[in-house]
Amino acid sequence: MLPEDFETAVDDAIDSIPADLAAAMNNVAIFIEDEYVPGPGEDPETELLGVYEGTPLTERDSWWDAGSLPDRIVIFRGPLMRMCSSRDELVREIRITVIHEVAHHFGIDDARLHELGWG
Repeated sequence: MLPEDFETAVDDAIDSIPADLAAAMNNVAIFIEDEYVPGPGEDPETELLGVYEGTPLTERDSWWDAGSLPDRIVIFRGPLMRMCSSRDELVREIRITVIHEVAHHFGIDDARLHELGWG
């Protein structure tokens, strides 16, 4: 899949978020990067499909907005493309990954996401 097609698939996944939830998203930006770079102390073989970096809405207090940078969701092209054998599968996994990371923005943890089928 070409990079611009991958970006379109991410945009389509974002557009599939119900309007009321999309409207509730606050101060979050979504990016696409080629690969996850493990941090110090992390297994150098770690591969992630996406990552949420920030403070979930459920943990924000009244002072949170004062000077806070946007939360970040990053979707990693390389791992997603390597794990999928067809375009349809890739588009489906992109959607699952976007929804999974957006759910973290709303304070939903991995255990609950797996219970819901979005793990």
